[in-house]
Amino acid sequence: MIAKIYSASVFGLGAELIEVEADVTNGLPATIVVGLPDTAVQESRERVKAAVKNSGCSYPSTRVSVNLAPADVPKLGTHFDLPIALAILLASEQLAFDPAGKMFLGELSLDGQLRPVSGVLAAALRAKELGFKELYVPEGNAAEAALVQELAVYPVRYLGELLRHLLGTNILLPQENVPIAEILVNAAPALDMKDIAGQEQAKRALEIAAAGGHNILLSGPPGSGKTLLARAMAGLLPDLALEEALELTKIYSIAGKLRGSLVSSRPVRSPHHTTSNVALVGGGASPKPGEVTLSHRGILFLDEFPEFPRNVLEALRQPLEDGVVTIARASGSFTFPAKFTLVAAQNPCPCGFLGDNSKHCVCTPGQIFKYQKKISGPLLDRIDLHVEVPRLAYDKISEPAAGESSLDIKTRVRRAREIQRRRFGTVKTNSEMDIVELRRFCRLQEAERQVLKAAMQRYSFSGRSLHRILKVARTIADLAGLEDISVDNLGEALMYRPKSE
Repeated sequence: MIAKIYSASVFGLGAELIEVEADVTNGLPATIVVGLPDTAVQESRERVKAAVKNSGCSYPSTRVSVNLAPADVPKLGTHFDLPIALAILLASEQLAFDPAGKMFLGELSLDGQLRPVSGVLAAALRAKELGFKELYVPEGNAAEAALVQELAVYPVRYLGELLRHLLGTNILLPQENVPIAEILVNAAPALDMKDIAGQEQAKRALEIAAAGGHNILLSGPPGSGKTLLARAMAGLLPDLALEEALELTKIYSIAGKLRGSLVSSRPVRSPHHTTSNVALVGGGASPKPGEVTLSHRGILFLDEFPEFPRNVLEALRQPLEDGVVTIARASGSFTFPAKFTLVAAQNPCPCGFLGDNSKHCVCTPGQIFKYQKKISGPLLDRIDLHVEVPRLAYDKISEPAAGESSLDIKTRVRRAREIQRRRFGTVKTNSEMDIVELRRFCRLQEAERQVLKAAMQRYSFSGRSLHRILKVARTIADLAGLEDISVDNLGEALMYRPKSE
């Protein structure tokens, strides 16, 4: 007898339907799994055999053939354990139920317990698209899968428990679907801007970066507060929209980094400067999201920016420009979203005191030149805001902080983001404008044109720099609630370009 059970496999950030077929025939005892299974799927034979026996059933003592279809698609992960076990029990006529409209996911332990797996939300979304009515997942994944409305999600603790449910002797209750809006909780920022003394220009630049999703580079001597300012920026970002929260949850679920049922706050990722190329942008034999995708709709903070390997930094070019990462493998091409705000911090030279009024720089001109050239011009060109963070005097540090709170700044940022959402009709920031939108929403009057023309002639800006200046000016105008970009807005945007241009 041939039995068929439905499951799913994750590809990139989506999932595809997988049919798990089992056939029990006469022959020497053996279990064969075909359909391009990886090592984890091949090893499921031993887990399934022990789990079936320890759940009160008998494992066939004949030849068992398991096919994962379509056969030309690689099958990865441990979540095929449960559908393989059910298919074998159906084929050996120890279980009888109609598998139509039901999808199964889960890793089995030797005693039949179901362990959580990754990518459940992507599978649940795909199940709903294909018209499945019921989804059976490990209890630890139930809350995540229940984010998908109009799909009955059944949490399962043990294989034996599921068998009794399918036989109708002990009915399981579906997980309650909770609207995402009721789960979203936005905690107060751990670090408030009002607690950071001075650095008003840097704070203003961070506000602009948060409002328009612009990349920013903080440069200054050690101890000037660059890292502190970068970490405080998280408190300026607006709360997640419902669609953003669902998108991030799917990413973290596939990456196996989901904590809880929903990503409810914007991510802030801070990889060490020894991070590899694959860890940063994603990849591997079976491509997984990297740090740039895990920071999607949030912040990617790169401290000690020049200390990152040159090839790792250059890999940032595509995501900074396009907002996506495309990874090509023999098995296919995978595209991961990467619309993050880059916040980078660096010292001006190896010793860190070039241009500092308190300490003398001990670096040679050659060392300074080599250090500053670690970051290529094309990469610097993709950073919208370049800000100097000088060392503060004792009097400035010791006096009580009297600046604006993160909540006050966040209110302005939220208003600016709402303007952008109405402008574009979707969740999009000014930094993501294409050339058509740039010409439509960043029109300049004659006075502004003359200012920009003079700056172009003096500093020899590239075309990309020109566009980024206009995007930053548009964000500054949005923060001020202005319909058109003014000379003052344009002047402030120009102030944040590198002085070497």
